[in-house]
Amino acid sequence: MAQSIDDEALVPPAQLHVQDIPPIPMSLVKKVSRYTDFRGHALVGWHPMESELLVSHRQAGASVPQLYRLRSPMGELEPLTQGNEPVTRASYEPQYGHYVVYQRNVGGSEANQIYRLDVQTRQSTVLTQPDEASEAVGWVKGRSKGEPSLLLYTTLPLDRTAQGGKRESIKTILWSVDPLAPDTSRRKIVELEGTGWSVGGVSRDGQQLSLARSVSANGAQIWVVNLKEGKARRVLPLRDSVDDSAYRAGPFSRDGKRLFFVTDRDGEYRELNVLRLSDEKVTRITADLPVDVQSLAISDDDRYLALTLNFHGRDELRLFDGRTLKALPLSDIPAGSVLAMSFQAKGNLLAFSVISQKGPGQIHVLNPATGRTTQWTRAYAPSGIDLQTFADQQIIQWKSFDGLMLSGLVSKPPARFTGKRPVIVVIHGGPAAQATMGFLNRWNYFVQELGVAIVEPNVRGSLGYGKTFLSLDDGYKRQDAVRDIGSLLDWIASQPDLDSSRVMVTGGSYGGYMTLATSVAYADRIAGSVAIVPPSNLVSFLTSTESHRRDLRRVEYGDERDPAMRAFLESIAPLNNAEKITKPLFVVQGKNDPRVHYTESEQIVAKVRQNGQKVWYLLAENEGHGFVRKENADFLFYANVKFVEEFLLKP
Repeated sequence: MAQSIDDEALVPPAQLHVQDIPPIPMSLVKKVSRYTDFRGHALVGWHPMESELLVSHRQAGASVPQLYRLRSPMGELEPLTQGNEPVTRASYEPQYGHYVVYQRNVGGSEANQIYRLDVQTRQSTVLTQPDEASEAVGWVKGRSKGEPSLLLYTTLPLDRTAQGGKRESIKTILWSVDPLAPDTSRRKIVELEGTGWSVGGVSRDGQQLSLARSVSANGAQIWVVNLKEGKARRVLPLRDSVDDSAYRAGPFSRDGKRLFFVTDRDGEYRELNVLRLSDEKVTRITADLPVDVQSLAISDDDRYLALTLNFHGRDELRLFDGRTLKALPLSDIPAGSVLAMSFQAKGNLLAFSVISQKGPGQIHVLNPATGRTTQWTRAYAPSGIDLQTFADQQIIQWKSFDGLMLSGLVSKPPARFTGKRPVIVVIHGGPAAQATMGFLNRWNYFVQELGVAIVEPNVRGSLGYGKTFLSLDDGYKRQDAVRDIGSLLDWIASQPDLDSSRVMVTGGSYGGYMTLATSVAYADRIAGSVAIVPPSNLVSFLTSTESHRRDLRRVEYGDERDPAMRAFLESIAPLNNAEKITKPLFVVQGKNDPRVHYTESEQIVAKVRQNGQKVWYLLAENEGHGFVRKENADFLFYANVKFVEEFLLKP
């Protein structure tokens, strides 16, 4: 009998190595494929002179997102970049917008290079060196017709250029360059000690740059660089102050006399403050709001200040008078979580993107003067899928082993699914991240078509619940976060509509580590697990991650150079307890991952197989810390569905 098309197996993309994953029948692909083509739009920025936007978008049939020009609300997207690598960050030259500067890396390596794009010819010119990771951080705007705008960027050395493949010490270097004359204009401004530097903003006169330097998951400092003299000075914490609070640098006021910043030094949550540089006077702006400030933007004339505030994983937009710092009313903001925002250089319009369970990113523009919002993009959903029928995530709470109250999100299947429903527990990465309200994308297939409930916990160590909560998993307290998953399994067992005998666990990065740790600790309570780019031993992870990341990771996980800490980390490593992993395991890895070296996955796969357990393993030659190419992400999801059908849904 001839084989039907539905019985044929999907051929994996050429860059994927597939081990012990059974053939994916085309019948499964046909059922699932329409859930793999949701397409939204990410806000990149404004044109400096015109009312038009830069957006990042994956077009129909494309593998990765590229840059587009959007001249009007709901207008046609004009392509600016093309190629096999994603482009999601860019900005116009700030004086006239004659060209665009964007950054891109190869194969998920995160070794970003910066390019100048001629808007008229669509020709790109590389501005940076391939032996460094470069990051565009701001502009010094040209003040006259003949004066060029200067791009500010930072560089970090890569391990592959180091003798022996690792570096003991690293400096972050701040540069300026005229993108129209990169060979003759490049200037080293200052060498900054160590890593973990992030930029807040450039003063309007181009004389100052604000930066934050992270020293741990909880602690940071704020510095100001004199761009002309090339000197950096710490401004917060104040001189002679011993303060391990979190600080994040923001923009300067128009006159350069005030600096906005975010900190948790006065309480549990990250508040917006403003520092008067002349006398170091600090004013608290959001002290009455028991939530974290996530992001901020200020209009060019200081008239408006916009914030996003984290309410249980949903980032809500707030507007303030930039001079009086008093809250302004807002009523015309679409439902969802605000992902990014940017003020127009002229006109004070505020562009922002929103995501919700009703769809991926969509861009809107707010006129603060009128309070009216205009939609500029509409997300694409495949034919036959009504996004409005997707139910919003619900907040859940439960008590952990030590009485600590925890929370998370649950996405429940439609009412047509009766009886106790199987559960997939999705653990976020970070560790200092958060399960946030948004769009489930491909995972909607599990909820809408298979009747699976998705539970996303925020275990101790997650952002959004205060600085004490954030530190509760540090160092020797690492296993307490794993016990939080055990208490979540207890909560699932107490729910009349959830089936505690059919629970799968998954997560990526640190969530992958937690997935492996859960597979060790609670093998008798789960049906299987999917670990994506997972550290399998925090000791080997710390010694193999890129050198510029290592010191901050040591503050979070513990310093493996200390014998006692090393012994502890080895004792809890899933790799060293692999014999306890007795349920089906699926491991996913990108070969070019600079954060979690691919050997972290290979060693756990080998160890679990050595113990007689079968492991599905998927390795992508052209991916890094997660799969971004559609063809790879699609195959992974088809395999994920196959895994769920095999090990979660069968009685």
